[in-house]
Amino acid sequence: MIAGVLAGKAPNPEFPATRVMAIHEFVPLVHEIMPEKLLDGTKDDILLPDLKPSENRALMELRAKLEDAIVNNRFPKPENDWKNATQYVAPIQNTSERTQLAKLPGESKNSKIIENKGIELWGVPLLPSLGHEGADIILMKFLKARDFKASEAFDMLWKTLIWRKEFRIDDALDEEYGEGLESVAYMNGTDRKGHPICYNSYGAFHDKVLYQKAFGSEENCEKFMRWRFQFLEKSIKKLKFKAGEVHSMLQITDLKNSPGPSKKELRAATKKAILLLQDNYPELVAKNVFVNVPFWYYAFNAVLSTILTQRTTSKFIFARPSRVMETLLKFIAPEDIPIKYGGFKRENDEEFSSINGAVSKSRVKGRATETIQFHAPMAGFTFVWDVTVVGGEVSYKEEFIPEDEGSYIVLIQKEKKITTFEEPIRNSFHISEPGKVVITIDNSTFWKKKILYRTKSKRTVIPGSHRELSFSDPYAFRGIEL
Repeated sequence: MIAGVLAGKAPNPEFPATRVMAIHEFVPLVHEIMPEKLLDGTKDDILLPDLKPSENRALMELRAKLEDAIVNNRFPKPENDWKNATQYVAPIQNTSERTQLAKLPGESKNSKIIENKGIELWGVPLLPSLGHEGADIILMKFLKARDFKASEAFDMLWKTLIWRKEFRIDDALDEEYGEGLESVAYMNGTDRKGHPICYNSYGAFHDKVLYQKAFGSEENCEKFMRWRFQFLEKSIKKLKFKAGEVHSMLQITDLKNSPGPSKKELRAATKKAILLLQDNYPELVAKNVFVNVPFWYYAFNAVLSTILTQRTTSKFIFARPSRVMETLLKFIAPEDIPIKYGGFKRENDEEFSSINGAVSKSRVKGRATETIQFHAPMAGFTFVWDVTVVGGEVSYKEEFIPEDEGSYIVLIQKEKKITTFEEPIRNSFHISEPGKVVITIDNSTFWKKKILYRTKSKRTVIPGSHRELSFSDPYAFRGIEL
């Protein structure tokens, strides 16, 4: 695929060519090495649809630097701030070990890291001449993190490889950390663009036993940090570093019931994790959405932002408790938002699925009333529905109105107030005669509200009969009418 990238004699039998081409020699091969489809970014926005000439040159320069460094084992010495970067390397047992870890990459210990020229990152071989399609995707992540400055992106990549070796990331994948932490971070579904969603729940640390297990001692903090990055590495395995695929995730951090600023151990661990994420996992988080944010957290974030890059902070989105559902809807479909955040997603839902769970929407204006009607052309089935009003603060009522004027109206749900923080309403009603289910929403506020709902009908055995009924011609289900 990339024949001619290297030329010259080969003193090393593993690598028959050792002279790396100059930057300008790489440029004519860009379309061979990096197909146009790799730049489409059809599912992810990590790669630009059209690289600018300067960005294209930066990518070629980074490829050349990496090829030269891996083939000839010539990684450059780091900048003066390298020792400062190692303060976040863990685990470190003592001062002498810290001094040893801070040796320059060209010296004995760290040079062992690159003695295997089949060097990989997240399962992708990084040697450009191998032609793996995921290599350019990863290099682009480091370039974007460093504003397409090839030298800085190369230094960042090299420091990441050093950190992964000293942190023993590969070993962490097989380590056991006991039970309880699964409530702190978990994966659940995908967003509108297909990004896997990682949920982090700081409220879990309100449990004193769990808090002590995670932060009760320096050793516990170290184990917790290793568990957290073990979880991240396992989550990355859900990504596909291929052209047109998703290769970043959406992160939701829930601060509801989170221990306050007095819990210094948690604040320190949060700061440490964010810095490590910024320095060693560039562009793997598409957005970092913080929900149920208390006022004190804004002050903490203001301090934290002073040591983060502008690119990192630009991915932060904050939502107060009253704006959680509204914020999440910008990124996640309502049927994929967990019910505790106002969405329709329930674990092991027996009523709705991806096949029959499509959501409809409407609006109720300020100082107005809106109705949703489910028509029932015949008896012998059951309606099931989900309804939520984004922002709440409305009055809600459900009733069944028969077609026969001589029949009584059935009050399914008497009028009640829906608050901002209530979970979506799920209800059902057995249809015993033709008519319609009418849901009435009265908005007494001055602001319009978004209504989300879905419904289904299921066959029901008629009392006294062994026959099941369902919608079928000529009594086909006529849909939902507003």
